[in-house]
Amino acid sequence: MRTVRAVRYVLPFRQGGSVPALVEADDLGLYVVKLRGAGQGHKTLVAELVAGELARAAGLPVPELVLVELDAKLAESEPDPELARPLENSAGLNLGLDYLPGSVTFDPAARFAPDATTASRLVLFDALVANVDRTARNANLLQWHARLWLIDNGAALYFHHGWGPEDRLAGTRDPFTESAHHVLLRWASELDDAAAHLASVLSEALVAGVVAQIPDAWLDPADGFADVSEHRAAYVAWLRERTQAMPVYLEEAKNARARLV
Repeated sequence: MRTVRAVRYVLPFRQGGSVPALVEADDLGLYVVKLRGAGQGHKTLVAELVAGELARAAGLPVPELVLVELDAKLAESEPDPELARPLENSAGLNLGLDYLPGSVTFDPAARFAPDATTASRLVLFDALVANVDRTARNANLLQWHARLWLIDNGAALYFHHGWGPEDRLAGTRDPFTESAHHVLLRWASELDDAAAHLASVLSEALVAGVVAQIPDAWLDPADGFADVSEHRAAYVAWLRERTQAMPVYLEEAKNARARLV
């Protein structure tokens, strides 16, 4: 994953609780930056990084993710103190998503229909990473250049809010009943094929490589792990067990779709 340095604060995105910032970086790119100093905290950034990079490995379209080095002085460009404070508190590494100019939020009621392969893989992937925030009310999907793009994966991996060494595998066999509310469920007619694909792609080695990219500063010592190596190993173990439990949430998603269609 590349690291860039923010050189100009452009504007805040006021939608959602995290109020991400649009910044220009030293590579001349524009990035939507999730701030570690925002109210949702650094675990949202961990979920965004891990879920985003695993989704990309599974062939799902995700804007490029980069680590963004942010100087607290950028906050001087924001006149609203409520927005400037998270910028000041986010000095150091944050997470940026490549800005997709001209993109629009996916509307399930519009004429655009996703293909069955993409819909099926995303429904099952969100169950795998326990992403509770991909509903018709808040799709967290953009339409750009006639494709769907995944954004805002920060609600994934909900288990790591309050976990520790003693319960590092808690929730790995959760059937994920939230699949019934997934915004793409109606189009997910290839769930069995999606399961086979995800199981073949998301190897333990791949997961470990993604988890290794989490900056040390985002791994909270308060979680009780001995060190960052043990902390990363816990994420890998959880995702390994979760992948092996795929038949559980695959069946749940298939049953939910049968009730829907």
